[in-house]
Amino acid sequence: MRGAGGTEGGLGRFFLGFVMLVAGGYLLLRSIGVSSSFHLGHGLYSVWGFQLTGGMVLVPFIFGIGIIFYNGKNLVGWALLLGSLIMLLFGVITSIRFSFRSMSAFDLLVILVLFFGGMGLFISSLKKSGT
Repeated sequence: MRGAGGTEGGLGRFFLGFVMLVAGGYLLLRSIGVSSSFHLGHGLYSVWGFQLTGGMVLVPFIFGIGIIFYNGKNLVGWALLLGSLIMLLFGVITSIRFSFRSMSAFDLLVILVLFFGGMGLFISSLKKSGT
């Protein structure tokens, strides 16, 4: 019977490594806090020293909607609509901040051992035994 990845590395190491990797990854992601400072008055972009806010990005969106409802085949309306949606999406994404939540050194060490130890077991199970 062949092991993980068609090698003789061992199914036990494969599954143990996989479980440790998933548990460590889950705990790592649970310890990261995500916040955003996005609102329509917040400066999203700076154009020649002028702050372009989220509300200002909605102006071409409104014009694009109006043009599309007047003539659905007008490329200018579609360009205004899609351009403003893309700018809003990127503005929201770039305003996201990630930070570690407060935890003890023991918690961090357990997370790192589970994640990287599991990764090592998982990868080592994919090679032949004794090599």
